[in-house]
Amino acid sequence: MRASGAVTRSTLRQQIADALRDEVLAGRLQPGREFTVKQIAEQYGVSATPVREALFDLSAQGLLESDQHRGFRVHQFTVADYRALVEARTLVMDGVIRDVFRHPRPSPARQLRNRDALVSVRRRAEEATRAARGGDLDILIGYDLRFWRELGALAGNTYISDFLHRLRVQAWVFAVPYLRGDGDARDWLWQGHADLVAAVTLRDREALRVVIEEYNGHALSWADRLAAGDPDHLGHAPQPPGADESAQAARPEA
Repeated sequence: MRASGAVTRSTLRQQIADALRDEVLAGRLQPGREFTVKQIAEQYGVSATPVREALFDLSAQGLLESDQHRGFRVHQFTVADYRALVEARTLVMDGVIRDVFRHPRPSPARQLRNRDALVSVRRRAEEATRAARGGDLDILIGYDLRFWRELGALAGNTYISDFLHRLRVQAWVFAVPYLRGDGDARDWLWQGHADLVAAVTLRDREALRVVIEEYNGHALSWADRLAAGDPDHLGHAPQPPGADESAQAARPEA
């Protein structure tokens, strides 16, 4: 009974964390928004314990800030933070590329596993590209995160994959409020997923380097555009109408 209860609580904890992360990524929980464990527990109709654990998990991922007296607050990333995220991502990806091409060609068994994995990655790339071209931000975020997660897994190092995923989530948390209020957002949604998969599939080091450089350059150009309209580099995201209202999230299954 005790083990079953622990599993149930752990599952609920993850469901709440996932639901709140989706709320932040969707822009319904705005940067700077404050709330308490009690408020979230009442919103989802659950006890305080799994909520508290979920909120601490999101804090460890850099998405929330905890205050002993005021509860929790959605972290507000700045333009400078975003640029630092891109820089960190660049350094890690450079290391991954060097490591991949330093070793001899993978064994036949590893090539078969990679080929099967690339089928899924390619599908994510197609969906992400289609969403970017259509300006569908909600669809794009989901497929983009899955794309990079699965692509990172090909490196065979879960620590690297998890770190890159964290950077991607944080970058999207910063970007979403700006993109939703930008009439030209479609022009700033990266669409090179398929080119990246093609370079990885062919083990074309130069093509891979070019695509990654274009990807990072695209992100930094967008940051420059934001900074030009934000001389203090504070990067505070615009607050849409209703931002102060309580976020409406689907109740997770127990």
